[in-house]
Amino acid sequence: MSIFSKVLILFLISFSLMIVVSNETNKLTQNTIESLLKEKYIQVSDELFTYLSNNNKTALDKKLLELKFKTIEDKEHYFKSSQVIYNYETGLSLINILKHEDDKYLLYMKYLDDDILVIDISQDENFAKKELLNYMILADITILIILFLIILKMIYPLREISKSIMSFGEGDHSLRIKNSSKDEIGEVATTFNSMATNIEELITSRETLLRDIGHELKTPISKSKFAAEMIEDSKYKSILKRALREIDEMTSELLDLEKLNANQYTLEIQKFSCETLIAESLSKLFIEDETLIDVKIKSDFDIDADLRYLSIALKNLIDNGLKYSLQKPIYIVAKYGSIVVKSRGEKLDKALEFYCEAFTQGDNSRNQSGYGLGLSLVKRILDKHKFKLSHHYEDGFNSFTISF
Repeated sequence: MSIFSKVLILFLISFSLMIVVSNETNKLTQNTIESLLKEKYIQVSDELFTYLSNNNKTALDKKLLELKFKTIEDKEHYFKSSQVIYNYETGLSLINILKHEDDKYLLYMKYLDDDILVIDISQDENFAKKELLNYMILADITILIILFLIILKMIYPLREISKSIMSFGEGDHSLRIKNSSKDEIGEVATTFNSMATNIEELITSRETLLRDIGHELKTPISKSKFAAEMIEDSKYKSILKRALREIDEMTSELLDLEKLNANQYTLEIQKFSCETLIAESLSKLFIEDETLIDVKIKSDFDIDADLRYLSIALKNLIDNGLKYSLQKPIYIVAKYGSIVVKSRGEKLDKALEFYCEAFTQGDNSRNQSGYGLGLSLVKRILDKHKFKLSHHYEDGFNSFTISF
């Protein structure tokens, strides 16, 4: 889950809780005020009713002033927009507590034809405190929203930095992050740009070096091959030609491996059969004795991949089998979804991953030919295609399997 999703979820939870707390607090405050005023109106109604029933208006007004009550003249207006929350009625008298639509509470008393509608002025203080509380909660919600927007503003550059790093890792080494902020995120962007510049310079320098080395090596190798053909046939000529061929192959494969490592090559995906792949790989080996390899295609199947690079991978796997096999032939077995290269030999000393590192060989191969690039190049090509290389040892055979 991304940071944005986590922050969004936390914000929605906090915002929802704040709304719920606000509503519940408002209800609780309203109920508390109503309960207190209701109790107060009931307590003073008996005393006020005495003055009303005795028609003692002077004493009634004095008592209302003492209680901070105010008489309301426009009774009809308030009756239309209020609801009765308390009612006490006898044959001659009536006491009602009303709740007006603006949440104010009133006391109505009637005796025979005399009636009075009053309101407790002091309740305005309670409602003022209630409004202040509501404003404080609203301020908290506003601060929460502002905080969320600030975090979003901070997260957005991080997402851009993440995308830039991914693009840089995929080979776009000229990419730089545009960021003008002066905070810690801006420092991260600046550091990345500085690092990217250094890496781009190193990669460019390495590519130039490899290209120059490849060019410089190819020319003397070609001349050496031509010169070797002029030598009279002998075992030394055969050894020399083989050494030159291996140096040439090593140079080409080293350059191919570096292209893959630097993500400088885009795969040209096409559809072809596994039989085509095997044929293309064998053609790269220049094998004079066909009895060295036994090919068994149990089931042909199609592969979507870069034929050039994948044939190099299979060719290296076959070449390793030929070099390190204790007994010929080696076997290439194709069955649906996989190609297996089997060769008789000793069990590998270490895990397959060890041999997939460039220029590494097992202890039992020190005296054998080889230059340690084979499986490394195979692994890199298969990883690029998202195919799998595996190994198992059974009945004296080392079996390397490419799973498509």
